[in-house]
Amino acid sequence: MPEPCPELIPLTPPVRRALGLLREAGGRPLLVGGSVRDALMGSPVLDFDVEVYGLGTRQVEAALRREFGVVTVGAAFGVTKLKDLPVDVSVPRRENRTGARHTDFAVEADPTMTPKEAAERRDFTVNAVMWDPFTGEILDPWGGVADLHAKRLRHVSDKFAEDPLRVLRAMQFAARFEFAVAPETVALCGTLTQEHLPAERLMEEWSKLLLRGRKPSLGLTFLRDCGWTKSYPELHAVIGVEQDPEWHPEGDVWNHTLLCLDAFARERQGDRDEDLIVGLAVLLHDLGKATTTRREPHDGRLHAYGHEEASVPLAQAFLARITRETRLIEAVLPLVRWHGAPLELWKQREKAGDAAVRRLAAKAQRIDRLIRVDSADRKGRGPASMVEPSPQGLWLKERAAALDVRAAAPKRLVLGRHIIAEGHRPGEWFTRVLDEAYEAQLDGAFTDEAGGLLWLKERLARGTV
Repeated sequence: MPEPCPELIPLTPPVRRALGLLREAGGRPLLVGGSVRDALMGSPVLDFDVEVYGLGTRQVEAALRREFGVVTVGAAFGVTKLKDLPVDVSVPRRENRTGARHTDFAVEADPTMTPKEAAERRDFTVNAVMWDPFTGEILDPWGGVADLHAKRLRHVSDKFAEDPLRVLRAMQFAARFEFAVAPETVALCGTLTQEHLPAERLMEEWSKLLLRGRKPSLGLTFLRDCGWTKSYPELHAVIGVEQDPEWHPEGDVWNHTLLCLDAFARERQGDRDEDLIVGLAVLLHDLGKATTTRREPHDGRLHAYGHEEASVPLAQAFLARITRETRLIEAVLPLVRWHGAPLELWKQREKAGDAAVRRLAAKAQRIDRLIRVDSADRKGRGPASMVEPSPQGLWLKERAAALDVRAAAPKRLVLGRHIIAEGHRPGEWFTRVLDEAYEAQLDGAFTDEAGGLLWLKERLARGTV
């Protein structure tokens, strides 16, 4: 049994008072789950999960309402939230699966359970450690402290299998904490399927992998080891796809993808939406190599011509498995399609004019995001590539900033209302003329609205067809 630890988690006076009210009412409040795990790992604790033994849900509410506002989250689940405080209070509960769907559970609060019985329903032993804030006692009925020291993720019991989402939780935990997954847990995960899990729950775990994983490669390696990459056939297909060793000394496309993701994780900016879009693009950028890689007769070397374009429908299929967010998908796919453009444009930098940069901005939508994908792509080619920044990225960043197209595609300067102002009624030909105007704008024929209107007048003078 671990030694008592009186100051394991610093508690603010309001939190300590809430715990005191529960104790005065005859309960035993214990800190549980992630808050205890993080404290034992030396990480800051921002949220407090409390499990109260010896009191029912109504008694918990009554005790807390003496001094706090509370919100009940389903009486059956026995969870009470404190208003304006990061505290969730629950009573022990029994869960029994009643069907195949993730919602098919019968849940019953039971304050008479022992801490060991209650912890048996938790996913990993490192999340099944409890701490008594009044005595300092650490309760560790399933060996979680030893697993923390060993940097090991191990399931608590066979109840783990009742929620297959825990496989993806293992994926993102392995990446976040740089833990290995115990062989018996890998084997158990291999017997589960995500068939009945809704996309939003899958997305939550994939997002944590990309947004919080210190080494996403560890999470994906676990996913391959337990066979769950087969649930994502577009990703599974790149395992073992060879690459030319001169350009990719790191090995196959799978290894390249893992290194790219680790490079991306080192360069996250802390903006959730931006990091998620770029992270997904990095994850999916080379899917097309599975179908385009071949040894070309002209030089006898491996090439993947056209893999950027081929990656787009595969990336779209992958994203459709985990999200229904159309805007997110629409932001990721252009980055996948044009991830090779910074290098190609840089190779032609002596000839590449402003029009080429503007056109890339229009196609990729966000050059700043594309530069981040390019950086991860370059740094995913073995140790030698990880030191210096991408030269094409630095060059493109400077050019895009000078043209004011770094964070957005060039806005159309000539619009339908301008044609109407010239005395024309809307018609199908509007689209053709507006597209011509945009092409001329990208070519640099005009750079402001006044110039665009002059161009339009000259164009309309030649007719509408």
